[in-house]
Amino acid sequence: MTQPAEAIDYRQYLDPKTLSKIAALDIRARLIVEGFITGMHRSPYKGFSVEFAQHRPYSVGDDIKYIDWKVFGRTDRHYIKQYEEETNLHLMLVVDASESMTYASQSNPQWRKFDHATSIAASLAYVALHQQDSAGLAVFDERVRHLIRPSNNPRQWRILIDELTTTPKNQKTNTGRILDEIAEQMQHRSLIVLISDLFDDPANIIKGIRHLRYRRHDLIVLQVLDHDEITFPFENTTLFKGLEDRGEVVAEPRALRAAYLEELSRHAQTIKDVCHQHHVDYAQVDTSLPLDITLPNFLATRAARMK
Repeated sequence: MTQPAEAIDYRQYLDPKTLSKIAALDIRARLIVEGFITGMHRSPYKGFSVEFAQHRPYSVGDDIKYIDWKVFGRTDRHYIKQYEEETNLHLMLVVDASESMTYASQSNPQWRKFDHATSIAASLAYVALHQQDSAGLAVFDERVRHLIRPSNNPRQWRILIDELTTTPKNQKTNTGRILDEIAEQMQHRSLIVLISDLFDDPANIIKGIRHLRYRRHDLIVLQVLDHDEITFPFENTTLFKGLEDRGEVVAEPRALRAAYLEELSRHAQTIKDVCHQHHVDYAQVDTSLPLDITLPNFLATRAARMK
């Protein structure tokens, strides 16, 4: 009797150290997506392309499963949740390609923040296009270097992948101005996913976030940081080379660690607080963590927010 073949354990491919050995971004994205949905009983995509629109009073004949019981508990009245079926959702991936995104820790020097960011972007595009939605891409540093408008054309996947693998990554960044530009150029209400280390003036980033929300775009902010940047593990006297023309300095890391971590936390919390105020999903992404942690949490958070 023939024994059934064992199911592929895709999780073995999701560790950043393993992914860094896979040069082709399209292969990485497929492995990531197939890996994090393997074994899941409910689709992580539920709610990805369905947006809550408004409430309306319950009418006889309405399906009771759409009654908002939380509203009933507050008002003692029955209201129905109405949704907009965005069968052609416009997903716009906004990826930071500035010089600071080229950082990689010594423990995995082949896996830069930019590699992690592009893997996330490629995976989300893969999801959207396979749902018959539209996906687009803006790659930026101090200006938008490449803008590909959302489309569900069969060739769109290859176009996005090619762009993510050929972008220069040696310039400064201007995140706020980029978000303003995206807000003005996107004519249709879209889901904007910003993937960046956010190493920029927080006031300008906040201004850009507010502009996108004013234009009624849905927004996700994924702050991608290397594990070294999150933990500052350095011990010996070290030459720190500033990216984006920040110069160099020789310093004793143990004397700087507390102040550095405090400043990083303050910067991230400022962005996070504004995101919360404007109903924007924010997540800090550690590049040392497998992407089966990052992406399902992102999709589950969005789905839960829209219920």
